[in-house]
Amino acid sequence: MRTPAATDRLDKAAADGPIRATFRKDPPMKLYRFLTGPDDAAFCHRVSAALNNGWQLAGSPALTFDPVRGCVICGQPVVKDVEGVDYTPDIKLGEW
Repeated sequence: MRTPAATDRLDKAAADGPIRATFRKDPPMKLYRFLTGPDDAAFCHRVSAALNNGWQLAGSPALTFDPVRGCVICGQPVVKDVEGVDYTPDIKLGEW
């Protein structure tokens, strides 16, 4: 049930003419990176730095063993939405 004040506001709005949605927001640019590196503290710091710069985790990490280097290699996908910028292939993902 509407209160009398709410009904008065609706009646006034109807008397002023149709209500139109006049806003349009372009979708944000979506960026994707796949961070890779040896499974060490430096890799964890790279992922932490990306998270603190607005990137978000986008799935599970991946691990594989590199027999040539003798170490485990990590991979972590991250994504970021950027407002007001159009995507172009020359964008340097690491700068965002």
